[in-house]
Amino acid sequence: MRHRVRGRKLGRPTDQRMALLKNLVTSLFRHEKVETTVAKAKEASRLAERMITLAKRGDIAARRQVHKLIRDQAVVHHLFTEIAPRYEEREGGYTRVTRAGVRRGDAAALAVLELSD
Repeated sequence: MRHRVRGRKLGRPTDQRMALLKNLVTSLFRHEKVETTVAKAKEASRLAERMITLAKRGDIAARRQVHKLIRDQAVVHHLFTEIAPRYEEREGGYTRVTRAGVRRGDAAALAVLELSD
């Protein structure tokens, strides 16, 4: 039974899965849009929402927590100075997952993960 079991394993060991999600979230904040599979987009969306909520707090403890996930200093600065103030009035729903067809090679369902406006 799956009672209270959250998250997807994405067919990877924990360290590889976390590295994949960290890179997706970093790319999302750098480019504000990323195309990937639906399952990866939904998981990365959960982490991105958490990071934006921390960035809205804006204190040093929040910045240190964000640094645990996003290792690029420039991306963290961009998140705290430009992305977080955009969502100051919003309580959640900072990202949007839009389906984008299927991948030609393996027919995987694709999605575009982007920051909402």
